[in-house]
Amino acid sequence: MLKRVSEFPVTAYLAVTGYIRELKRDERGLSGVVVAVMLILIAVLLIVMLWGSLKGWLSELWNRISGQGNSIQGGSSF
Repeated sequence: MLKRVSEFPVTAYLAVTGYIRELKRDERGLSGVVVAVMLILIAVLLIVMLWGSLKGWLSELWNRISGQGNSIQGGSSF
């Protein structure tokens, strides 16, 4: 039992490196994976850029609204 436990890391390493080596040789689906990763990265970058510009615009708009809200005099006209 102890021998199997001590051999486990070596077996796992050989299994993973064999899988990676086989993945490098197999070029059938690799281009699809690369395209998918690139599209995800582009989408994330666009969302970050859009959020950055919207955050600035919304902050400016909120400062205008709250600035005008402070200048309104108290009292009700109803």
